[in-house]
Amino acid sequence: MANDLGGFKNLRGLKNNAMTTPSLASNSTFSPHSRVWVYTSNRPLTEEESAFAQKNLDAFCQQWTAHNQALLAKAEVFENQFLVLMVDETQAGASGCSIDKSVHFLELLGEEIGADFFERMRFAWVNDQGEMQFANRPEFSALVQSGNINQETLMANSLVQTKSELAEKWLVPFGKSWHKRLV
Repeated sequence: MANDLGGFKNLRGLKNNAMTTPSLASNSTFSPHSRVWVYTSNRPLTEEESAFAQKNLDAFCQQWTAHNQALLAKAEVFENQFLVLMVDETQAGASGCSIDKSVHFLELLGEEIGADFFERMRFAWVNDQGEMQFANRPEFSALVQSGNINQETLMANSLVQTKSELAEKWLVPFGKSWHKRLV
């Protein structure tokens, strides 16, 4: 089927593919304006680590507050390398202190499983088979130089800020992405 779809390089429909977009993007209980944070791990998590992280993220979201008000929050471990947090601020807004709590929680979670969730120079893209791939900046630059990553390669946009952006702008062509400026 990949041949019928142009090898996925220029596939508009892939943007909404449940296999390549975090499920939080389609969560109907959250406002489209819900705030989103995407964290990238410095390495793939094992299935056990992902399950452990998800369990702890769920527990954190259940007790996460801002100025003693419960936040409507949800989190997802995606592709064993992304942690996605979402807060519906129509219920209660995330404050600086509550955001600091989430960062501290993710630092502790990372320490516990030996991963760094604040790796900003780890890039993700969808390969010709429709699978998410990851590389650090030097590896990624080499892939661009060799032509393995081209202008149409779909990149994971970890800078999305809202649920609607997660749904609509999670995957963007390399030629139109922020990644292009870094190679």
